[in-house]
Amino acid sequence: MKRMIHYISKHIVATAVILLWLKTVLVTLFGFDLTTASWLDLVLLILAPIGTLMLFIGCSFFFSNRVRPISLLVVYVLITGLLFANLLYYRFYIDFVTVSVLLQISNVGGLGASTVELLSPFDVFLFIDIFILCWIIFSKEKNQIKMPMKKKYTIASIGLIAFTISLGVIQSPHLLSGYNRDQLVKTLGIYNYQAINMIHGVKAPIEKALSDASDAKSVSQYIKEKPHERTDLFGIAKGKNIVLISLESTQDFVINETVRGEEITPFLNNLIKDSFYFSNIYDQTAQGKTSDAEFMIDTGLYPLPSGSVFVRRPENTFESLPYLLKENGDYTAATFHGNTAEFWNRDQMYRNLGYDHYFSKKYYDVTEENSINYGIKDIPFFEQSMENLTQLPEPYMAKFITLTNHFPFLLDKKDQMIEPANTEVGVVNRYVTTVRYEDAALKRFFQLLKKQDMYKDTLFVIYGDHYGISKKYEAGVHELLNQKATPLNHLELQQVPLIIHIPGQEGRIIETIGGEIDIRATLLHLLGISTENQMSFGHSLFTRDGNHPVIFRDGSMITSDYAYVNNVCYDRSSEKVVNTKSCSPYLEVVRNQLELSDNIILGDLLRFIE
Repeated sequence: MKRMIHYISKHIVATAVILLWLKTVLVTLFGFDLTTASWLDLVLLILAPIGTLMLFIGCSFFFSNRVRPISLLVVYVLITGLLFANLLYYRFYIDFVTVSVLLQISNVGGLGASTVELLSPFDVFLFIDIFILCWIIFSKEKNQIKMPMKKKYTIASIGLIAFTISLGVIQSPHLLSGYNRDQLVKTLGIYNYQAINMIHGVKAPIEKALSDASDAKSVSQYIKEKPHERTDLFGIAKGKNIVLISLESTQDFVINETVRGEEITPFLNNLIKDSFYFSNIYDQTAQGKTSDAEFMIDTGLYPLPSGSVFVRRPENTFESLPYLLKENGDYTAATFHGNTAEFWNRDQMYRNLGYDHYFSKKYYDVTEENSINYGIKDIPFFEQSMENLTQLPEPYMAKFITLTNHFPFLLDKKDQMIEPANTEVGVVNRYVTTVRYEDAALKRFFQLLKKQDMYKDTLFVIYGDHYGISKKYEAGVHELLNQKATPLNHLELQQVPLIIHIPGQEGRIIETIGGEIDIRATLLHLLGISTENQMSFGHSLFTRDGNHPVIFRDGSMITSDYAYVNNVCYDRSSEKVVNTKSCSPYLEVVRNQLELSDNIILGDLLRFIE
């Protein structure tokens, strides 16, 4: 034993690298749901962390012999912390931490009450090796840390990183675009991914500084070539008040679904009978979640691949929905949200988007009794909103952002209007109760509007902002719906409800495939506002071509016939894997549109367009 400790302490650098490498590979294999489609995927997944970890641990070489053990341990702990942060973040968002996310934590409140739900008893094993390393470094048996030859060590580290990146690019030519974070982590490792993400972050302000009117012109030309068809519904809601309601974490599978014979969403189920119900709308948000959904509806642009536009680019020039409504009808624009004004940096972003009023938490009487989890419960939220809503000059656009149906889906027993579901996953069981409460809150809101005679002359847009049940808990949804866990079923669960209700208008189910980015164009179609000269990627869902792909921020897509998920092309009718060539024409559209949208945002190109 003494001889082993003596040997390890003499080779402490190698020991630290090996321990971190083993820990990283195990977390990547078992903590992240990354599919390996080939032997090369597996080789890269195992090989990728080594070079970067060698460089990280090599930072301790710059310190003196006396300080070096402490510096090595500090580096080791920081790397472990980064790995654990990514693990927690992945469990919640099925995504990886980026620098942008870390910088905006103060604006979004972090994980808050959700963190405890994300912890696992097995997490303790991520930290045991730190204590082992401490014991080895500071034991009485220790010798001075033996230094490898710095030059050879550095060359070997950089060589391994370069080799890994080269293999990755050969396998996936568009890898370094940064769109598909799963592919980046799987191919280049969690640490190289962080480095590439930082490079993209450094490039962002440079892009804005170097952009000019010629960049805007080329983007404008591409966007304006899209079709702008009209239907007999064009302008049927012209001049009406607009109420947009963002349903927190609400997925479409709850619509017309029952638990023990009871409807989860009885009010919405009844409302869609007299509404336009779009049954194939997909969540296209990225790391900005609710703010991304707002951004797409307000601007018709895609969210950024990293962080939230609300936080990263709140000072940009945007062709926003409030400004369009002011130009085409002298609308007043207001937002109602029971959280702090700074959450997602909304206070600054809303001003820039042209909102006249932002009724945030300070406008509500929030008490321990009427709040839970992230803030005021939905029923008192709508009730207390009425006072300010009734004071808005008409016509108005009023946006309401609900809160109660938020992970980890907590609700007081007295507010539960349906029994929890009976699946093996507690999160899913609780989700049913918070969605049911949200549904009752909507019913209450409509009652109040009718009582105030504010219902008939209003166009309602009700939409789910993003998924609520992440992949970690999806087994419970599959159990609830009696379906298999397949890549295509996972994709179908990314659908969110979209209901457009115009009092007096006959209801219709519209099965057109689309995404949240199409809500704005659809709304404008009903209001009789042309989209022909707008810098927007959305299409009216009344005329949208089913062969135009619904684009996801990671580079995935879905059309009427095909779906591209996890770098695999599927035929949707047979649900079988087909040659990637079948998806290639659509993937070219995906790459073009994401790149153009990013260029508009990061280059602030709309400032050059009159």
